[in-house]
Amino acid sequence: MRWIGIWALLGVLLLSACQIDNSSNGVETEGVAVSMKTAVYNEQQCAGKFVSHELNHITRNAIEPIDMYDSNGAGLAINDLDNDGDLDIVLANLAGENAIFWNEGGLQFNREPFPHGTSRAVSILDLNNDGFNDIVFTMRVGDPLLWQHTGETSGFPFEQSAIPGVDEFAYAINWGDLDQDGDLDIVTGSYDTSLEKELRDSFMFGPGAGVFVFTNENGEFTSERLAETSQALAIQLLDINQDGLQDILVGNDFITVRDNYWLAKEGGGWEAAEPFNTTTENTMSFDVGDVNNDGVMELFAADMHPFADDEETNAAWTPVMELMMAAHTPVEGDPQINANVLQVRDSSGQFVNSAPDMGIDATGWSWSTKFGDLDHDGYLDLYSVNGMASFETFGHLPDYTLVEENQALKNDGNGNFNAMPDWGLNKTAGGRGMSMGDLDNDGDLDIVVNNLLDKAYVLENQLCGGDSLLVDLKWSDSQNIAAVGATVTLVTADNTLIRDVRVNSGYLSGDPSRLHFGFPENSELTSLIIEWPDGEQTTINGIEANQIIEIERNSES
Repeated sequence: MRWIGIWALLGVLLLSACQIDNSSNGVETEGVAVSMKTAVYNEQQCAGKFVSHELNHITRNAIEPIDMYDSNGAGLAINDLDNDGDLDIVLANLAGENAIFWNEGGLQFNREPFPHGTSRAVSILDLNNDGFNDIVFTMRVGDPLLWQHTGETSGFPFEQSAIPGVDEFAYAINWGDLDQDGDLDIVTGSYDTSLEKELRDSFMFGPGAGVFVFTNENGEFTSERLAETSQALAIQLLDINQDGLQDILVGNDFITVRDNYWLAKEGGGWEAAEPFNTTTENTMSFDVGDVNNDGVMELFAADMHPFADDEETNAAWTPVMELMMAAHTPVEGDPQINANVLQVRDSSGQFVNSAPDMGIDATGWSWSTKFGDLDHDGYLDLYSVNGMASFETFGHLPDYTLVEENQALKNDGNGNFNAMPDWGLNKTAGGRGMSMGDLDNDGDLDIVVNNLLDKAYVLENQLCGGDSLLVDLKWSDSQNIAAVGATVTLVTADNTLIRDVRVNSGYLSGDPSRLHFGFPENSELTSLIIEWPDGEQTTINGIEANQIIEIERNSES
């Protein structure tokens, strides 16, 4: 079932815009013209669970004992930084060095530090469209910081720079072609409570921060302020009303600040909206994914809620829950609940919170929480990293720390998610940032976690079930080389699986542009349908399983 190989491009299939049968491989295509390169997988290791590998990186806090907002930790991002076909890792740090972990193959990583830390979120993307991915950090205090790739193949290949016109406080960040002009725009949100504590009067009596859209105009960005205040921990881009335009979702901490939603207006501009009847009180993380394989993306929002009901858990959580309840006076019609929410469209197109029915309404004091088909059964599973520490909140616990197991929940395809402790993902190190990607090119999703006050780690997927497909999109002659915002649909004889190319999701974490599809062994693959960011479409028939496919949109398209 699995192929042994190295990351090497094994051939180029030139496919024209009209439907052609390539007799050497049986591949047919229609729509926008593409070229393809394929590579075989490396050999899998099969232990029947995830295997942990520590990374030499500890996100440290700046204040002792650890206080409320240092406890939020930092994020990470996964993507290919040196164009060698392996996914590299960038880990942020609050009070130590940020670091790149260059992927040397075989899950061997070479650590290279940055000359700074004090960072929160991480994004990896090719901002100047030169064929090399750049790195952007949001900072503990200050504007986002760009490290632009120089194109060098030796030494440290990044130079520090500002992003022209992006000069506002930012905690959460995301990227997309919001004005449909072919390049990537930015959405940022500040975390005002932390800024007030850090900067005091200079922030409280200054111009403030909030939520901003930065529109890309030939590499220079112009700003539009959507909200003057913000407690943003997560930002997601999603077409909420299915009009073909990406809308903005900002997940805010604290029950006193509701989540924000803005719908894109035809012709430009934004309109505030309230599309959901139920939302989270303290939104820690967003992700989108098609959990029921109906071709429509669902929205997941993570909140803080204990997943167990034993005496020890109640003793740890009850004082905190009582404090939060005492600090808030209920308001009639308030849609917020202190639990995870999964927004699923019903038959009338309205959003319904299906998290309780599916068993994913409580995953602990959750931070980055994301979907991924971890066991290759054709359905998206859910993984959430947990834990909290602060002397203000957990003074009643040893070391002021709430210790919880991370939660791995398997999607059974029948509307239920079930805890999977046997997968070996139930770590207790205090995760904050987390992302998924195939780090060893063996066809399955591995996981990277940036912990607070403990070593980061890679969780190597050795479940070894089913088959898969990895897809890289390239649009080299555009201003959006990785085709951010594209959706790719894999149609099999039994299911329809949809994935999207994005830069960030979860909590402060960046995603690889390479898409992963899992499905049962020997599934019949019918077609691969690409909807490019400009709305054009390519359909490819005759795709085979268990390979990495790079699909390049041809310049004449």
